[in-house]
Amino acid sequence: MPELPEVETTLRGIQPFLLGQTIEGLVVRDGRLRWPLPPDLPERLRGQSIHGLSRRGKYILIATDAGTLILHLGMSGSLRITEAELPPRKHDHYDLVLTGGKRLRFHDPRRFGCLLWTESDPELHALIAPLGPEPLSAVFDAGYLHARSRGRRAAVKTFIMDSHVVVGVGNIYASESLYRAGIAPQRAAGDISRQRYARLAESIREVLLASIEQGGTTLRDFVNESGNPGYFRQTLNVYDRAGQPCRACGTAIEAARQGQRSTFWCPRCQR
Repeated sequence: MPELPEVETTLRGIQPFLLGQTIEGLVVRDGRLRWPLPPDLPERLRGQSIHGLSRRGKYILIATDAGTLILHLGMSGSLRITEAELPPRKHDHYDLVLTGGKRLRFHDPRRFGCLLWTESDPELHALIAPLGPEPLSAVFDAGYLHARSRGRRAAVKTFIMDSHVVVGVGNIYASESLYRAGIAPQRAAGDISRQRYARLAESIREVLLASIEQGGTTLRDFVNESGNPGYFRQTLNVYDRAGQPCRACGTAIEAARQGQRSTFWCPRCQR
């Protein structure tokens, strides 16, 4: 599933082509996504100018004068900037047609992505309002994590993957951040000190920024906006390295199922 770095990479890739453009239309080939596309959406969008693009968690927000498009890539979705004459592939479900002939094309084999429309403040939308802070924002720090974790018996890895606590820390990035912070993923969130949360908050930022810089983690279904895979996975320390030596101490990396997800850690470096 595309996570925060993949979505941020996609946003940065499409932004120069969309900002300041006028939407000439919306071509819908298959509107049966996670939620059906509103039948009147093409008419609502026609003639709207795009004056802003942003990201909230894993949602891409495309702001126009009349309202905001809320776009999610789902489990296997991707966006491409294409020329109008490029024939659509199977699972190319819709095109946002722009002035100048280019199109923003959405591809999603599993159809778990979405394209929604709101004329209200998108931060108040039912999908966005419950989200926790952005991990790269000033709000996300040791004090915040320490306060939110008090009394929590859930494992710290589960805690930081909860989008109501903080957005965008997916399975790979949670494992890697906990490794950098030296915290065992099974530790109860409420038992971790403020000092250790300071290191964890810093590690989460480091891991996410490194992944964004390198184009997102290479996942089975994800390529970046230019069609090239990301490269961050080549530098992972623990994720998907069960039985291999820790890069710091040489101890074999261990793996287990945790909250229906695979978890990887070094039993020596992480306590």
